[in-house]
Amino acid sequence: MADAHGHRRRVALPCAVRLRLCLLEAAIDATQRRDGAINRPLFSLYDRRAPADPRPDAAGVSSTDVTVDASRGLWARVFTPPAPEHEHSSSSSTTTPRPVIVYFHGGGFAMFSAASRPFDAHCRTLCAGVGAVVVSVDYRLAPEHRFPAAYDDGEAVLRYLATTGLRDEHGVPMDLSACFLAGDSAGGNIAHHVAQRWTTTTTTPATPPPPSDNPVHLAGVILLEPYFGGEERTKAERALEGVAPVVNIRRSDRWWRAFLPEGADRNHPAAHVTGDAGPEPELQEAFPPAMVVVGGLDPLQDWDRRYAGMLRRKGKAVRVVEFPEAIHAFYFFPEFAGDIRKLVGEIRAFVEDSIMSKQSIA
Repeated sequence: MADAHGHRRRVALPCAVRLRLCLLEAAIDATQRRDGAINRPLFSLYDRRAPADPRPDAAGVSSTDVTVDASRGLWARVFTPPAPEHEHSSSSSTTTPRPVIVYFHGGGFAMFSAASRPFDAHCRTLCAGVGAVVVSVDYRLAPEHRFPAAYDDGEAVLRYLATTGLRDEHGVPMDLSACFLAGDSAGGNIAHHVAQRWTTTTTTPATPPPPSDNPVHLAGVILLEPYFGGEERTKAERALEGVAPVVNIRRSDRWWRAFLPEGADRNHPAAHVTGDAGPEPELQEAFPPAMVVVGGLDPLQDWDRRYAGMLRRKGKAVRVVEFPEAIHAFYFFPEFAGDIRKLVGEIRAFVEDSIMSKQSIA
């Protein structure tokens, strides 16, 4: 973005948003080394955590933490929505099963947690606004745990849900045949790859097939400004360099360097999924419909639109939702309440439409 004299100008943002973004950028730059390693004790001073709370909040949402695999420190935070008014007033003891959103937080594969305050608040908003059980995954972080650890953890959570269902533990029945994978930024990348794994017919010892009596059926993937990339510098990346907050080329390269296998470049299939610099990913018939959120002030926007284009070429249903004035991660800032309401409404509509579509096919 440039003015009439060709000088780059910063994105206009509310002062409170600008201040919080400056603090985030300072925390990232102070704690991440060139090789991608993170000074975690120092970053924890910025990354404030919220405890799970089984007591309903003002919106009626409660949360509890569950251990998925203690051997690798894998856990998830489960957000339970309130019962609809007609169920509160009904004399029936039955409760309508809720769709499930398995959520993966962003942070360049290397930072934050399911307990980080912005992600805890974001998942509460989704839980209340969509009326779904939200399972927020605390996957292992890079560079201590590089590719494919985060994808392995996402798949492990689906296997855990297939085995336990969480019904007795949380009091609200879940409809695992209406399971959605969702995530923001790097979490959107994880959601795509876990969906690709869960729906594939090709298996390896590291990625065995889902259980034969698998109750977890993917009804959709919801990617919020997903983090894809490649060796190419896109038009948006170049135009927004030094202009857009948080995501710039230097930080992005470090995050990829921390996550990808040693010696891999950004055209690795984990990062580059659009087919421009290599084969397009193989997607099976069972790969579900997708919703892709694109921010007009996000340097990742070209990769996100290319991702949607790849899905269309594969014959997959995809809904692109554009926010022309949105920065990366706009949904964490209450100052953008209008866009957040629109986002939650779009996600709810996508979830309802996807469920209806699956039911009509069945």
